[in-house]
Amino acid sequence: MNNFDSLVAQIVDPAFLAAVFAAVATFATVLTIAAPAFGNSKLEARLKGVSNRREELRRKSRAALATEKKTIRKRDTSMVKKFVDLLDLQKMLADPNVAKKLVQAGLRGPKPVSMFYFFRFSTPLVLGIGAFAYLWFVNDHNLEIQKKIGAVVFAFAAGFYGPNLYLENLITKRKGSIMRAFPDSLDMMLICVESGMSIEMAFARVGEEIGTASAELAEELALTTAELSYLADRRMAYYNLAERTNHPGVKGVATALVQAEKYGTPMGNALRTMAKENREMRITEAEKKAASLPAKLTVPMIVFFLPVLFLVILGPAFIKIKAMES
Repeated sequence: MNNFDSLVAQIVDPAFLAAVFAAVATFATVLTIAAPAFGNSKLEARLKGVSNRREELRRKSRAALATEKKTIRKRDTSMVKKFVDLLDLQKMLADPNVAKKLVQAGLRGPKPVSMFYFFRFSTPLVLGIGAFAYLWFVNDHNLEIQKKIGAVVFAFAAGFYGPNLYLENLITKRKGSIMRAFPDSLDMMLICVESGMSIEMAFARVGEEIGTASAELAEELALTTAELSYLADRRMAYYNLAERTNHPGVKGVATALVQAEKYGTPMGNALRTMAKENREMRITEAEKKAASLPAKLTVPMIVFFLPVLFLVILGPAFIKIKAMES
């Protein structure tokens, strides 16, 4: 009993309690200070494991391709490609910007290049020979020989420049579709980034949601997501997006994202600023189109409205004059 009393007295001793509290506080302080270090080491170990696993999968994939003697690069083996190579049309009709323009029009791969050069070569011949055969053997419309030759030359020139005009029209339509939905996509991307998503997940998510408004923009965002995952330099993914769209608004966003990743500035601030600028750019473009409508409507009004107006105003007077003469 005396031992128990002495133990209780020792436990409730103020000096003993102070020592216990000091030991617990010291242990908690050390644990609090050391916890982040242990957590970082675990995080670094996990990231290193993911990186090693990715490199291992890449090595296995490359080894499989080398063993099977296959390649993931598409090759054009069509008859059009053989015809282009036979006549060496890429050298005869060399255009350094054709590949870039085809990508901007949404035509990727080697086959569109062969098709472009084939039509660039064949369309002038088809139209020129067709115009010659029509004017000389079907119906000459009583034209003089100089006018016939001029019509044939015009058909030949139209066939030569036709593929370029068609390609420019595709680029313009695609760019317009992308820029109509681009400010809205930046707003959605801002929401995704501020909610904690990475920029890759934000691109993927917005690409899924924006497809109903612009399939072209959804395609570009999906391609950018893939490039962010596989390219060694992430900046190239943003620059490729700007080059494919060839619009100052997208180029500004790409530059802002590159600077944000380089200097560590918040992505949200950059996206918010660029979304505002692109929205203002879209409004300015709409105002320009609205301001140009009066000039564009001048010719249709002269051709279609004025004759009817003159007929309505002068018609009754003309009828009265004829009636008086008779």
